[in-house]
Amino acid sequence: MPLEPTRVGEAAPGPVSVPQRRYRWYQKFTALLFIVFCMEVGLFLLIFPWTEAWEANFFAALVPQWHRWWTNAYVRGAVSGVGVLNLYISLLEIFRLRRFASRCTGEPQ
Repeated sequence: MPLEPTRVGEAAPGPVSVPQRRYRWYQKFTALLFIVFCMEVGLFLLIFPWTEAWEANFFAALVPQWHRWWTNAYVRGAVSGVGVLNLYISLLEIFRLRRFASRCTGEPQ
């Protein structure tokens, strides 16, 4: 629908207010669960490859030829890097949850 031109001296129509979306408690709860999940997985993947249990787990014994790769420091570092990525995602989600909570209460961001 094209806009009609305004006459001289007439005020242009103002901006249309959009109602803010209301968030429910279960949306906040699932965001919190996602944060906890990412943080736990991140901490596990960051620490576990450097413990003694890394070499004695099921997957290391599954194919004996892969043991050389499994104990490689680069592979352990890559798995720890995925853990750091998960921790980063959890921190981003924490800040997102804070903005999300302030938006619901009407406080400035």
